[in-house]
Amino acid sequence: MQGRVDVDDWAVSFNVTKQTIRRDLNERCDTGVLNRFHGGAVPPSGAVNVAYEARRRSAPEEKSSIGTVAASLVPDGASILINIGTTTEQVAMALRQRQGLMVITNNINVANILQGYADNQIIIASGVLRHSDGGIVGEQTVEFIRQFKVDYAIIGASAIDADGSLLDYDYREVSVARTINECARKSILVADASKFERTAPVRIGHLSDLDHFVTDSKPPTKIRRICEDAKVGVHLPPRVASCVEHASGN
Repeated sequence: MQGRVDVDDWAVSFNVTKQTIRRDLNERCDTGVLNRFHGGAVPPSGAVNVAYEARRRSAPEEKSSIGTVAASLVPDGASILINIGTTTEQVAMALRQRQGLMVITNNINVANILQGYADNQIIIASGVLRHSDGGIVGEQTVEFIRQFKVDYAIIGASAIDADGSLLDYDYREVSVARTINECARKSILVADASKFERTAPVRIGHLSDLDHFVTDSKPPTKIRRICEDAKVGVHLPPRVASCVEHASGN
């Protein structure tokens, strides 16, 4: 969605009542997708992230399906680094019944999700706790993670630029995400389709640096080409993948 949304214009364009448009905008503003103003709404600023709880409520089914697909790429007995993010939390949910995993994370929420599943070892990174989202960040976190060389990194991003750049908001978090990616033999990006429509000011890296990309809908053409050229595997939930295959066959 680009620019501002005007209630009157949208009511005319979609041939619905203004009340219907206002209700829809209010729902989107409640989840942090838009910022409301009198007579309409605008997307959040690219320099400021949406509140963590609002992100958690946004696209929960899509994120859950992404988590399931990403977890299927990780075998029992693997070592994994998982960073901050509401989608990476869904990967942790899908990993709870696995066996023999070593999971290192700077996300307290991930540790809490996996707590009590004794077949897996959970290691929490040291560093500064960010109260807004339960993330652990800072130079101490980076140095802690550098001790490891794991089988898989599972990372999220706040935005994916059309040129394939992976973006985020906090440079401290970005430093940790980069280190997680560097300390893994295989890397998996998990991001829902809304990340194609957002922007953020700090660069984590590039899609071509990854091995796998798990998302919930067919990526834009430019993104697909970048993945194809760099031999990055693009993985979709089964229902979405079957729809894409059916459409391609027509």
